[in-house]
Amino acid sequence: MLHGQNNSHEDDLDSVITPAYGGRYIREPVPKYQMPQDGLPPKVAYNLIRDELILDGNSRLNLATFVTTWMEDEARQLMSETFDKNMIDKDEYPQTAEIELRCTNMLAQLWNSPSEENSIGCSTIGSSEAAMLGGMALKWNWRKRREAQGKPADKPNMVMGINVQVCWEKFCRYWEIEPRFVPMEGDRYCLTAEEAVKLVDENTIGVVVIMGSTFDGRYENVKEVNDALTRLNAETGWDVPIHVDAASGGFVAPFLQPELEWDFRLPLVKSINTSGHKFGLVYPGVGWVLWRSREELPEELIFHCNYLGGDLPNFALNFSRPGNQVVAQYFNFLRLGHEGYREIHQTSQDVAMYLSAGIAKLGPFDLISDGSDIPVFAFTTNEKANFSVFDISDKVRERGWLVPAYTFPKNREDLAVLRCVCKEGFTRDMADMLLGDLQHAIDYFAQRPDHEPQAGGSSFHH
Repeated sequence: MLHGQNNSHEDDLDSVITPAYGGRYIREPVPKYQMPQDGLPPKVAYNLIRDELILDGNSRLNLATFVTTWMEDEARQLMSETFDKNMIDKDEYPQTAEIELRCTNMLAQLWNSPSEENSIGCSTIGSSEAAMLGGMALKWNWRKRREAQGKPADKPNMVMGINVQVCWEKFCRYWEIEPRFVPMEGDRYCLTAEEAVKLVDENTIGVVVIMGSTFDGRYENVKEVNDALTRLNAETGWDVPIHVDAASGGFVAPFLQPELEWDFRLPLVKSINTSGHKFGLVYPGVGWVLWRSREELPEELIFHCNYLGGDLPNFALNFSRPGNQVVAQYFNFLRLGHEGYREIHQTSQDVAMYLSAGIAKLGPFDLISDGSDIPVFAFTTNEKANFSVFDISDKVRERGWLVPAYTFPKNREDLAVLRCVCKEGFTRDMADMLLGDLQHAIDYFAQRPDHEPQAGGSSFHH
């Protein structure tokens, strides 16, 4: 049988060849700042964007971030399967809502919620939103107390250490609250009870105490602040409460320092926020906020809507958001349990203290903290160094390490440090590699005695 030539495949030639990588589409620049007229095949778009992202740092070598950079394959799969679930739509996704409820109950138990009180809480898009929700409740409750006493409620203030995360500065600015910062002084890098009560008055909506400072990883003493405020409230008739910012420590202290009193065991602790995507071991972003009892969350802050079906009580700054991070948090609770979290964080702390001790032995560095609270520590240069922390940060970045260098805030702007956050995925072997690269950096500058140390460098915000 004779057959004629069929050229009908020619129009499809590019579509057959290009998915191999996208070669037919890389002759022209990829549109960057305006939407292209025509689209690309999915494989081509994927390859082009993936190639751009190669320029990002390696998240596993990022000791700057507190955010989780590794999860198990099963967790990743579960998150991928639940991207489409809208956390806010509790009527359509009742089981996701049930999982959120289970998580808040587990956290209430973890933070020693009194059995006679009915704690209440919710998930958020991150710990910053959780902190702001806690702050809003403090302001509304303070205002109600003032109005009930027939007193003005137009000059609220909040007391906190100057080492707070920037979300608290945002909160005070957005909600028109006077921030009263306790500055650093000498070797005091955190809020203390003595300094806090000096700034408290009848207009103070609350005192924020940090469990795990972003500057050096240390805990502030919540019990001392609680006891000092208890005495002050008794003397003055005020009712100044505490909000604990446990963005990091809320998932560390219950497992590594279970006897430490910082949570709802202290009567003035009215609310606590934490970050599930930090030491809660979930990819970003998920946060949690819990109140000691329903009375601490003003009803007028809760909105009820029904247009998604059913009655949906909601207290949040955000509305629609994926439910997969909440699902992933529940996965971790089931997968790891109390002992699993303890083992992971103990390992991270062991690595942190091994690394900090090794850095101290190198010679040109002094420790600011050692990682014995949360597995985070800071260190600075001493008189043996002919380089700055900014030089070291830049030098180890050549090897892929992201180790932030920054100055401390008011009254200690003269102190510039490097910080290491040791979390799951950062191993003892990786700590040895970093120590080796730090030694190479020291040797590099030792061969350049005329080197002028940098006074600043890459910016890392807290």
